[in-house]
Order: sequence, then structure tokens, then C-alpha cells
Amino acid sequence: MTKNTVPDQLPRCVPCRLAAIGAVVLLSAGGFAYTAGWLTPQRLSAPRIVNTLQAVAGQPHPGYRRNHAKGLCVEGYFDSNGQGERVSRAVVFAPGRTPVTGRFAVPGGNPSAPDTSSPVRSLALLFQLKDGEQWRTGMNSTPVFAVHTPEQFYQQLLAATPDPATGKPDPARLKAFYAANPETQPFQTWVKAHPPSSSLANAAYYGINAFRFTNQAGDTRAVRWAMVPETPYAPITDAQKAEKNFLAADLDERLQSGPLRWHLILTVAHPGDPTDDATLQWPSDRENIDAGTLVIERSTSQENGACRDINFDPTIVPAGIAPSDDPLLAARSAAYALSFKRRTREETLHPEVHQTPTTHGERS
Repeated sequence: MTKNTVPDQLPRCVPCRLAAIGAVVLLSAGGFAYTAGWLTPQRLSAPRIVNTLQAVAGQPHPGYRRNHAKGLCVEGYFDSNGQGERVSRAVVFAPGRTPVTGRFAVPGGNPSAPDTSSPVRSLALLFQLKDGEQWRTGMNSTPVFAVHTPEQFYQQLLAATPDPATGKPDPARLKAFYAANPETQPFQTWVKAHPPSSSLANAAYYGINAFRFTNQAGDTRAVRWAMVPETPYAPITDAQKAEKNFLAADLDERLQSGPLRWHLILTVAHPGDPTDDATLQWPSDRENIDAGTLVIERSTSQENGACRDINFDPTIVPAGIAPSDDPLLAARSAAYALSFKRRTREETLHPEVHQTPTTHGERS
């Protein structure tokens, strides 16, 4: 072929091209099938995780999330001070205000569970950026996760599945799981040393998983973040331990006196800090950047609030933020998507499941 030969002028093999296109489509479809677990029934898949979450809940709860089923919606904004631009070019970190829709919740698949059913509180947020992008994040009130792989999470769910005879998890199975998985120790140690907060408003919420932030100069760093409250922490009281639904009522009462605020703290990793293991904290001397203030102005029931139909997939991020190599992120994304698909279908078939309650505690 001479210098001036145009590739498109070469003889074309139409059947070859069609075969190549078909191969690409087949490979793509095969990739989706493999991810879904269709070709390998014994492989861990989103349906197996979500089905097990439903089993742990004890009975079906149509129209609700398969995890974090009990919750309430909140709305407000994020007021960026511009400091986050040092590590990310994401528009959310430019100085100014970004609308936020969020959801407070407690873990578990039972929307009527007591607030004390778990020592963990959760906060999910959707930042609606002015350029049309979104940043979605799901955070817990612990800085580490109990497990570091989807397989471990699945095994933990199996260990926590209620015994049909008692309706409760078998303590021996849970003990055996923790003994076989020493990676759970940091989480257990942290929870034992930090009693649950007395309010959703005075808890810190941690992103837990690492993400990769890239700034305008093209520099990429691993980052974790936390929402740190301005409201001083206070542990749960004995009186609250006897109540089933105190968290939503407490939040409503506090909001009647004015908005609630948290500071978004970005923790920047050093080279070599683990980005693929959510059970490990980074050393305490890492740089912390106060990137701005989350302001929550109002709360509503999840039955008809703005958060009800949001899938808080943590891998939906704007330019300047990207998922890390943490294997939990892809698993969370797949499980959230399937849970969203199931519950929205159930809502369509049975709209009565989300009738507005008189109080948050009755159905949230």
C-alpha cells in the first residue's frame, strides 16, 4: 500500500465485517450475562445478594428497598467554599450552592424495624449539579465497613438469615462467620467503642469506599470523605433505647428550630494507602480538606418525598470523581439497580404500599 492509499478504498469483505460486528455484540451480551450470573449459576450475582437481603428481612416488604428500608427524605443544599477544587474539577466543588436531595435510614430490609435494630445510621445524597451532572453517595455512621469483598458480604448475610424455628439469626453461625473472617474486627471494635448517636443530626457519616479525584491540572489522588455534623455528638439514651421510632421525630423537632449542618471533609490518601479495602482506615495524619457545608432544611416521609424514587448508586459521579478499585462499589451498584427495579415494579402493581402515614414512624 502506498502513502496515498486510503484505507476505505481497500476491497471490503462484507461477510467478514458482519461477522466481526456479530462477534462484538455476542461478546457484549455475554459480558452482561456473565455479570448477571446467567451463564454461571453458582457465581455470586446481584440477584443472589438481593434475594438473600430479602430473606434476612424475614418476610416480603413490597415497594421498599431491600436494604435500608426504613428511612425518611430530606432536602437542602451544599454550599461549597471552593477548597475541594484542589483535588477535583467536579463542578460541585466550585464556590456556590448545589441543590441536594437525601435520605436518612437504618440498615435492614424491614421498613417497620425499631430504630435500635442496628447501631448504624445511614445518609444518602444526590447533588444536582448546575451542568446537569449528578453526584450520588451512600454513607454510613461508621468509618469502616464490616467486610471488604462482595463474597464476604454474601456470607455475612447467610450467617444473619433468621432461623425458621426462632425467627432470629443463629448466634453460633454469626460467631463462626466472624471467626473465619478476621477482617471484620476493625468494624466490630469501632462499633463497641462508639455507642449509636442519639439523633440523626449529631452523627457523622462516612463514604467508606475510596474514590479517585482528578483536579484541573490532571492530578489524580485517592480520596474518602465524611459529613461531620456541627451538632455535638451525644450517645443514645436509655429512654430512646425503649422507643421504636424516635429518630424521625427527633429530626423533625430539630428542623423546626432551623436548618442542620454538616461539613464535607475530604481525606486525601498517600501513595500506598489501600483503596480496595473498606475495612481499613487510612492513618490519622492524612490531609483533611473542609470542602463546604451540607445544609438540611426540611424532612418528609419517604412515602411521598423526593427521595423515594431515587437509586442512590454510589458509582454515579460527575467528571473529576471516579470509582476506585474497591470491589464493593460495583457490587453495590448492581444490587442497588436490581432492588430499584423490583420495588418500583411493586409500587406500580400495588400503589397502596406507599400511602402517606400520619407520622414517619408508622411506615417509614
